[in-house]
Amino acid sequence: MTVQLNQHPWMTEELAMFRQQVRRFAEERMLPQAEKWRRQGYIDRPIWRELGELGMMLPEIPEQYGGAGVSLAYQLVVVDELARAEMPMKHSVHSIVAHYLLTYGTEAQRQRWLPKLASGEWLTAIAMTEPGCGSDLKTLRTHAQRQGDHYVLNGSKTFITNGSTAQLIVVACKTDPGLGAKGVSLLVVEVDNPPPGFRVGRVLDKMGQKSADTCELFFDDVKVPVENLIGGVEGLGFAQMMSELPWERLIVAVAAAAVIERAVEHTVQYTRERKAFGQSIFDFQNTRFKLAECATIAHIVRSFVNDCTQRLLDGTLDPEAAYMAKWWCSEQQCKVLDDCLQCYGGYGYMNEYPIARMYADARIQRIYGGTNELMKELIARKL
Repeated sequence: MTVQLNQHPWMTEELAMFRQQVRRFAEERMLPQAEKWRRQGYIDRPIWRELGELGMMLPEIPEQYGGAGVSLAYQLVVVDELARAEMPMKHSVHSIVAHYLLTYGTEAQRQRWLPKLASGEWLTAIAMTEPGCGSDLKTLRTHAQRQGDHYVLNGSKTFITNGSTAQLIVVACKTDPGLGAKGVSLLVVEVDNPPPGFRVGRVLDKMGQKSADTCELFFDDVKVPVENLIGGVEGLGFAQMMSELPWERLIVAVAAAAVIERAVEHTVQYTRERKAFGQSIFDFQNTRFKLAECATIAHIVRSFVNDCTQRLLDGTLDPEAAYMAKWWCSEQQCKVLDDCLQCYGGYGYMNEYPIARMYADARIQRIYGGTNELMKELIARKL
């Protein structure tokens, strides 16, 4: 089964050509190195420079900051194609950070950092989650105290994607612990030349997304220049994070759509070739019915994602729709991957087969970006 990705109002001819360029790059430059990256636990830094040189790192960023100034659809196409090629969500985190800077950064901050991010010279991370604080960002313990022309940052973070390979980290912290959510700020810590007191802890051993370095980070009296406070005003960090989360959650849904489609393609091909009891696995009614269900889910997920994409481009995507897309599409991703893996029998459990890796990679989709349980709670508040 192949979903016709180009038959949608927002998929222009130019955007369709861009999709083919991204797919070609992913298949020719990234897939051949994927196993190496999984073994070493991170993606080599030069690949981001290559993406940047081709205009694929942050195409939606305005030209004055190093991007192409095109619509957000171009970034979603990059997310889609990298997910299809079994790439982890490293690049997506980079886009999320760039949008914090683009939307809320001062002009000096945009000029200082965005060109480096668009070119792929620097990779980014966002440090929100703490050992005792997951989705409840109001309970952050990491804090920063202003002392003259700098902040002194203390605290620890965990589950940080790109934690060991980023050169720029946005850290969510309390600049006024007595104000709750209104005391949260976002500080940019440059770690291209790591400042004293900054330390990368363990690179965590995950069940999936093996080529994404997910780390613990420690900040012990790290001095951060005052001009690195995003927006230049304390206490806006919580609102800044909340306003950008719908974009992050739509990215999760787009990746889910891409992986579901790819899983069905792999499984149809495998079951047609694999023989048992004198016929192909595909010829068994149970297999055909199961794959028919998966193909239907793939189309529905893609239709939902396309609708959200159109609404995003029109400026009418409400947060609740993004929450719905995140939880429902990621749930369907896990269901389809489980059904597809079952069609492989014992071979589906072997990591040499893409379906096994995709199955393991999919599980985190229901957790990061806000757990699916939290998504339902947020939706229910608006009912």
